[in-house]
Amino acid sequence: MQGEKSDPKGLIRESYRIEGITSAECRSIFMDWAMSLPDGIAPQQALGDLLAVYGAQRDHPMTLVLQEGVRGGIAPARRGGRSARVAEKTEPPSQD
Repeated sequence: MQGEKSDPKGLIRESYRIEGITSAECRSIFMDWAMSLPDGIAPQQALGDLLAVYGAQRDHPMTLVLQEGVRGGIAPARRGGRSARVAEKTEPPSQD
């Protein structure tokens, strides 16, 4: 199946099987899926593959999340913690 390579853990597939799943739950599953995508698989290609498999289910909240992902509407969460913020604000030492 085309979606198996793009969804190796079956997270997206299983989301379509959960009765009454919400958009928020789909977004959470999507983030888990994105973070666990193996190296060498392009996220945009994987999203296209998944939409080819599941896109006919237009009213499902995961379909809407996948479509947002293709359009770039789902931004990854900011990462880095305090050390990244502190490093951004520091200036390099002056060389006298």
